[in-house]
Amino acid sequence: MANLSHIIPLLPGFIIGLTVHEFCHAWAANRLGDSTARDQGRMTLNPIAHLDLFGTLALVLAGFGWAKPVPVDASRLRSPRGDMALIAIAGPFSNLVLAVLIAFGLRAFAAFGGGSLLLSSTVAVQVIVQAVWINVVLAVFNLIPLPPLDGSRILAAVIPESWNRGYDQMERFGPMILIGLFVLAGAAGISVFSRIIMPVANPILRFLLGL
Repeated sequence: MANLSHIIPLLPGFIIGLTVHEFCHAWAANRLGDSTARDQGRMTLNPIAHLDLFGTLALVLAGFGWAKPVPVDASRLRSPRGDMALIAIAGPFSNLVLAVLIAFGLRAFAAFGGGSLLLSSTVAVQVIVQAVWINVVLAVFNLIPLPPLDGSRILAAVIPESWNRGYDQMERFGPMILIGLFVLAGAAGISVFSRIIMPVANPILRFLLGL
């Protein structure tokens, strides 16, 4: 089980980040012609509508989790191939925007006399910094071009159309493939998190937090 003292400060940023991420998928789909997510009550900022029981438990047990994916009916979109990519990118983009806003708020508060107050509450600082961190990580992780991550939808929009049939078939097994790759990498002593995600996320974090 993951160390709860490390997990608890992540929870606010995790819940807010996943809620905004899924809401933006639903909002983008609705704007582009598919109201499926809206009709199912997913175009909301209520976390209960988006959080997945097993994904939340995984956060506590393993240190990382997930939300329920937003349903999208591509047949209702005006331009399915391009619109699916726009819907996909709305999630990671929202996490980057959220990270920027939180970091800007933290730095502005500290710059205008709130520094001593922040330093007197290390728990508050940790929660805020972790919210920036997890939103950057969510953005980078979801841009990996493997099903069922958002990056796979973006890749599907730019690869030749003749490849899409095979890619769509692979997507059905996407979660198993993704988990299998992580397991194989772990067995080989390779940390996907430290080798792929953090080299991209760390420069963004240092820039946002002024480190």
